[in-house]
Amino acid sequence: MKLSKQYGSVFRVQMGGLKMVVLSGYETVKSALVDNADDFAERPRIPMFEDINKGYGVPFSHGENWKIMRRFTLSKLRDFGMGKKTIEDRIVEECGFFTKALESLDGKPEDLTIKTNFAIGNIIISIIFGHRFDYQHPILLRLVGLINENMSLVGSPPVAIYNFFPIFYYLCNAHNKVMKNIEDIHNFLKTEFVEHLKGLDRDDQRGFIDAFLVKQEEEKSDPNTYFHEMNLLSTVTSLFMAGTETTSSTIRWALTYMIQYPEIQKQVHEEIDRVIGLAQPRIDHRKNMPYTNAVIHETQRLANILPMNLPRETTRNVTFKGFYLPKGTYVVPLLESVLHDKTQFEKPDKFYPEHFLDSQGAFVKKAAFMPFSAGRRSCIGETLAKMELFLFFTSLMQKFTFHAAPGVTNFNVKPSVGLTVTPLSPKICCVPR
Repeated sequence: MKLSKQYGSVFRVQMGGLKMVVLSGYETVKSALVDNADDFAERPRIPMFEDINKGYGVPFSHGENWKIMRRFTLSKLRDFGMGKKTIEDRIVEECGFFTKALESLDGKPEDLTIKTNFAIGNIIISIIFGHRFDYQHPILLRLVGLINENMSLVGSPPVAIYNFFPIFYYLCNAHNKVMKNIEDIHNFLKTEFVEHLKGLDRDDQRGFIDAFLVKQEEEKSDPNTYFHEMNLLSTVTSLFMAGTETTSSTIRWALTYMIQYPEIQKQVHEEIDRVIGLAQPRIDHRKNMPYTNAVIHETQRLANILPMNLPRETTRNVTFKGFYLPKGTYVVPLLESVLHDKTQFEKPDKFYPEHFLDSQGAFVKKAAFMPFSAGRRSCIGETLAKMELFLFFTSLMQKFTFHAAPGVTNFNVKPSVGLTVTPLSPKICCVPR
């Protein structure tokens, strides 16, 4: 962002042999990702992610494979929003397990990182496998541990150096650890695939794996089918990695801000008491809770979980903002510059829920609110994440008041920067209301 003040909203930087064009500010990022979406729809081949995904799955695949896998994944996430047990039902159920786990702490100080990761991880697991795990189950412990370690490693300096200078891969121990973790995740998933095949019923699909296996069976005679094991492995692994850490971190940032701003916490409590009372929070409540909704949006804006965004690549020769960008140009849209754009947010560096409220207290959507990115490569889990954030946050705030640990007078939380920005949370107290 500092460079954009000196060089403008479009500028080029070079890291090793890689030349990157950086886009800064709401108007410029929107112009690229939304107004010219097709021109910026490709993903560059980043060494670490190419090693992990081999060009399969959704986030880092290309061409027809990306189109088909993205379309299928989106459709199945929508399908599992209906039927016998909707996604909302799964989230509400997990909120119940999570709040009970926090009640057992009896208000004692605790770092909520692991428990929050388990709860959010269980949502993805439920959608993919069709069932959840107890928080002490060794499979859940192992999966979440592998995912968290990889999310930290892929954003580490050694891996960044490898991405810019892949010739030095043999010096990157972090790369080897990431790949070993991926191998462990894939081995577990392959075992699950076998078990799901044994009980597969096309008329009673338990989760995403079943849906994929049914499609795979339908196209087994097509030698060019995209529904094969590598796409299933990469898609499921990406859903795990993208769907656990980001939402879990956002929830922990929200609780951090509630402790830092007790008056805002009080207003959230009052709105929950007025609108929901002792009832189970549901998505239908959201339309009548503008302040709580604004607090969640402001958390996402200020916490800025993915400040750099995942890079894009131009699909053809483009003239953009007076600059010629040849096909294959590596483009970095700075989401941080959008979420902190002074022309869009009155107090960009402050926690200010009023950014999303009008003078009458009604919720206001902001076009510059882009925590899920925008355009063709926006996050496929956006709808799910929004449901999780609202239901988990309201369930927690309905049942608890959050305080710093006794004796802590300066509750100042520092961010930990990896692939995502997570709060290095000190222990907090969840006091039953």
